[in-house]
Amino acid sequence: MTDKFIFRFVASITVFVILVVVVLNRHLIPGPAVAPAFTPYLPMLNAVLNGTCSVLLITSLYFIKQGNIQVHKRLNIITFCLSSTFLVSYILFHYLMRNDTFYGDANFDGVLSIEERESIGVLRTLYLGILIPHIVLAAGVLPLILLSFYRGLQMQVEKHRKLVRWAFPIWLFVTVSGVVVYLMIKPYYHF
Repeated sequence: MTDKFIFRFVASITVFVILVVVVLNRHLIPGPAVAPAFTPYLPMLNAVLNGTCSVLLITSLYFIKQGNIQVHKRLNIITFCLSSTFLVSYILFHYLMRNDTFYGDANFDGVLSIEERESIGVLRTLYLGILIPHIVLAAGVLPLILLSFYRGLQMQVEKHRKLVRWAFPIWLFVTVSGVVVYLMIKPYYHF
């Protein structure tokens, strides 16, 4: 496969995933009238997947620093598969859920009243300060992950290394912040 093909393939996947997420977040495709019984468990599953990926990424870094390429590669394949599972679960959740969840919406009416905003105060700003970079970087890191994963599998070590300098810290931030975002928004889920 040529580099040109790989870049086009990665760009296509990235654009497709971002479009699907935007369409689902804007509720442009209606989900089912009644969400399946497993739906409320998807955010927790997503947090577990993100947390597991965080640990695997750090462990993978440890093993490559030790020169153990085989374990590094296996851990990254597992992490890639878990992140892919996360993406499917995330998309499924946003398709199945009809109502948005807002940080601070204590009465679950989908509106943040003045009283609710005042009761959470600066915590909402903190939440948004974590959520916004999480979302932006999650979208931005996808092509880096795909390209670095491909380069690593092809044993194109120098190209892999150059990509991972950016992909690793961003991916780690996204997985860790995903857990933090879940823990912060969890009290406001209403199913």
